[in-house]
Amino acid sequence: MQIQNDISLKPYNTFGIDVSAKHFVSVSSVEDLKAIFSSEEFPQKFILGGGSNMLLTKNIDALVIHLNLKGKQILSKTDTEVYVESQAGENWHEFVLWTLDKDFGGLENLSLIPGNVGTSPIQNIGAYGVELKDTFHSCKALNLKTLELETFTNSECKFDYRNSIFKQEAKGHYIITSVVFRLSVKNHDLHTNYGAISSELEHMKVQQPTIQDVSKAVISIRQSKLPNPKEIGNSGSFFKNPIISKASFLKLQENFPEIPSYKVSDTEVKVPAGWLIEQAGFKGKTFGTYGVHKKQALVLVNYGDAKGTEILALSQLIQKTIARIFDINIEAEVNII
Repeated sequence: MQIQNDISLKPYNTFGIDVSAKHFVSVSSVEDLKAIFSSEEFPQKFILGGGSNMLLTKNIDALVIHLNLKGKQILSKTDTEVYVESQAGENWHEFVLWTLDKDFGGLENLSLIPGNVGTSPIQNIGAYGVELKDTFHSCKALNLKTLELETFTNSECKFDYRNSIFKQEAKGHYIITSVVFRLSVKNHDLHTNYGAISSELEHMKVQQPTIQDVSKAVISIRQSKLPNPKEIGNSGSFFKNPIISKASFLKLQENFPEIPSYKVSDTEVKVPAGWLIEQAGFKGKTFGTYGVHKKQALVLVNYGDAKGTEILALSQLIQKTIARIFDINIEAEVNII
């Protein structure tokens, strides 16, 4: 464990924003993590996981702790289900592929989501009709006050749409070190009716899809719509899909009859933020070295050496425009630092 000074964080965030860390350390064990937090040498600390769900707008005047805990294992298995554990520093997509390789079902719709396993419960990541909470069993997290590991069950995490206890009352008080998932071993429950999965499976000429087929379809769809962060800096979906009252939606529908929606409850609907942004004229729009992706309006991109403050200003312009046109407030899904 070596502490470095004045390190660029450009390789450590998928937006490719070039800001620096005053101090930097990569941590590969819980013991090292405890040692750092028990030390008073660096009073200001900043946790960095996969760097996929953040927009850095300034230099970090603190000790940046890169969480690099590795390892995955099968905890227990029956004829119908299996419990698997992954350490927080494992790449999410690689972990999903590992489960699929063993024919464990449940995570296939979440293929190719950027980031690490440790940050997945914080956001309650989701895609194509499936959310992390559907297969999440528990996680271990380091209490930064007591420096003891605590276990959070599914209900204790208070999962909501792109939300959890770790974004609310537990924010800044815990670091997730490992996550346990409950997955299926056979009779997998496939979710193919959301988005373009069914049509993509038809295009693949698959009539009786497996979980691996669903994963391949999801990967194909995502690759056709979303830019690869290694090629174009981005953080995936920048905004949450807003949930509004059914009454508000019906009123909107009078002026925008083609507005799409997904039922949330008898009184609420979810409106695709990407559709709103596209209708407002932002899809594919560029501002020098940054802009809105040409294939997916939800994705803000860094084409070169854009500053985080520039991308932040663009996101705020989009929010104001959507509020003016549709009277809908869209929230950022990424963390603004």
